[in-house]
Amino acid sequence: MFRFYSPYYFLFLIPLLLLVAEMEFRRKRVGVIFSSVVMLKRLPVTFMQRIGKLLPFLFYFGLILLIVALARPQAGIEEYRIRTDGIAIAMCVDRSGSMGAEDFEIDGVRVNRLQAVKKVFRDFVQGNGSNLRGRKDDMIGLIAFGGYVDAFCPLTLDHSTLLEMLSQVNLIEPPKELKRSTDIRQLRRTLEEENMTAIGDTIAIACDRLKNINAKSKVIVLLSDGEQNFGELDPLEAAEIAKTLGIKIYTIGIGSSGGGRDILGRISSTAVDEYTLRKIAEMSSGQFYNPQNTDALEKVYAEIDRLEKTTHEGKIYTQYKEYYRYPLLIGTSMILLHLLLISTRFRKIP
Repeated sequence: MFRFYSPYYFLFLIPLLLLVAEMEFRRKRVGVIFSSVVMLKRLPVTFMQRIGKLLPFLFYFGLILLIVALARPQAGIEEYRIRTDGIAIAMCVDRSGSMGAEDFEIDGVRVNRLQAVKKVFRDFVQGNGSNLRGRKDDMIGLIAFGGYVDAFCPLTLDHSTLLEMLSQVNLIEPPKELKRSTDIRQLRRTLEEENMTAIGDTIAIACDRLKNINAKSKVIVLLSDGEQNFGELDPLEAAEIAKTLGIKIYTIGIGSSGGGRDILGRISSTAVDEYTLRKIAEMSSGQFYNPQNTDALEKVYAEIDRLEKTTHEGKIYTQYKEYYRYPLLIGTSMILLHLLLISTRFRKIP
């Protein structure tokens, strides 16, 4: 952007134009009486004589540039200052054994519930060009849970790291040291505990992560295909904590019943505790959803995306740089050069 900060100085051009008109068209020339100037008219006009006729304009242009300098020409870069009120979102993903039930599809290929959840989670964070626009201005954290809760990723704007951590969320497997253990009862007990569902503890840990975050709103998205059967805290007590902290919970019940096998090779058939999940959402002013396939799950995320909007406020500001010194320097140089030339090489007598 370009502007003159003090354009009213251009009013000086009016008396300057009058001065030029007076000097060029009305000035009286000094004459010498001579019998005949025919011979002088036949003399060729030299290059220096032509240059001499232009000297007054050197002075006039110099004055014009001084007026331009007084008007303070400025050039600036227009920029947008964006104030963003982002949302803090704690994503809580169930990874118990029943999430291995293969009752979802991605591009016509049958996948388990956890794979479908991870695919739509990724689209929710980075956008998919259709229903989901991405959440690039929001702080998002990742918590995975079964019988025990693992905080995989803290709340962050570094979504590439978040999605890298998401790729490491898998169905629960026995720890390596237990795989080598000969204590079958210990292995079985550990796996049974890991494959349970601790919804209350998960909400409590998510609330702890969100409570000190400065954000426009705070949201928990809880995805589970089972019911609370492990953990210290009751889910409704945890929902009361979230309500007290002003945290909204969106609960998503994945599927209706299981069909996969857990790590011990047993058929896992768990029903979604729709009553508890719905009650958790209602208590915290959130919503409950129960998608039955990948498309429905994507629509759920699109609905959450619509409800939890990030606020953007754009302000235009321009930083200007002064350029008056250039016309000032050139104009002064032209006037000084004019004075020098008319006092030396182009001096006229009288």
